[in-house]
Amino acid sequence: MNLGTLIAEGNTAKIYLIENKIIKVFNDHLPDTESTYEANKQKFAYSCGLSVPKVLDVTKIDGKQAIIMEYIKGRTIGDILSENKEQADYFMSISVDVQQKIHKIPATQLESMSNKLKRQISSAVNLDKKHKTALIKKLDSMSYEKRLCHGDYHIYNLIMSDNEVTIIDWVDSSAGDIRADVYRTYLLYSQFSIELADIYLRLYCEKSGLSKDEVFEWAPIIAGARLSENVSTESSERLLNIVENYCSI
Repeated sequence: MNLGTLIAEGNTAKIYLIENKIIKVFNDHLPDTESTYEANKQKFAYSCGLSVPKVLDVTKIDGKQAIIMEYIKGRTIGDILSENKEQADYFMSISVDVQQKIHKIPATQLESMSNKLKRQISSAVNLDKKHKTALIKKLDSMSYEKRLCHGDYHIYNLIMSDNEVTIIDWVDSSAGDIRADVYRTYLLYSQFSIELADIYLRLYCEKSGLSKDEVFEWAPIIAGARLSENVSTESSERLLNIVENYCSI
């Protein structure tokens, strides 16, 4: 089958554009339920009234799992900001407003964030048994209202078109603590730019009334869970330092 133009490629899938539709074709090593799992999360976000690409079909193409969804024409806020760095506060403020819309939505239908984080922490090969036990104990002590959390929220997952912002890549979403979702975003930014991470956190706290300390309560848990992702651009040493700095072993 002609899949059209390859426009992106990640660790789990290739993204194609054809006839004004996006086709996400998953890699072979993933579970057979991966496409349905991700599509259901995206459908839920769409059903909540958020600006999210509509899922058109979940199918198989040449034996590979695939999701077909509507194409959103525009550019990511990340790409726009990279060319307009002096407007960092403006574009980060837009991203925070969108994230707060997400965080207002109750999401008990989705997988629990706690279950997801426990699974990740348990599978992180860089963490020894003592660290895993301490992190899971800390996780169990956290109480929160289950809200919709994107799980991988950053400006390259936000497409701007005609002054509307569309949120993509919902596979890591869960029902969880918004403070954990905020720290996850901070952690992603701080990998590349502490300045951008600090702008983001300052704006989120100003707009929400949360304090930095409340957000950073989640630091060791989120850093420990991220170790399971084995991201080539991420420093395992950095994440381990966060775990050790904030988690008394």
